[in-house]
Formats: sequence, C-alpha cells, structure tokens
Amino acid sequence: MTTDPATWPYLAPHQTRDHEPTPYELKLARTLEEILTHDGHGLTDVVDGLNARQVRTPSGEPWTEDTFRAEMHRLGA
Repeated sequence: MTTDPATWPYLAPHQTRDHEPTPYELKLARTLEEILTHDGHGLTDVVDGLNARQVRTPSGEPWTEDTFRAEMHRLGA
C-alpha cells in the first residue's frame, strides 16, 4: 500500500521535536533568522554573522564552516 503525499497529515515543526528548545537553541535560531534576513544566505555569510554577533559554538569557540555544518547535523536541521 502506498500513501499519497497529498493526504499525509500536516505536522508543524514543533510537533516533531523531542524536547523544548534550549535557551542556546532559541538564541541560535533567532540569530540565524536575523543573519538570513540582513546579511545573506551563504554559509560564509552565516558563519561570519554568528561570529560578528559573538554567538559561539556550544563549546564557546568561534564558528567555522565545519563546526556550523556539524552543529546543524547534530540539531537535525
């Protein structure tokens, strides 16, 4: 039996998470939204924007393209 994608139930993103966002995750999300709105959409724009705003990695280090990719993978984004 196959399921028609047009009939799949709608799931809002918050319905699929397994925990409430942490303060770190909320700050990261707000900052990413600001960067994508004002600075650009490229990976370099994002990394530079996070570092310019002094939003650090979970370990407290400045972002690199590799650490940003790894963190997005860890967060399931």
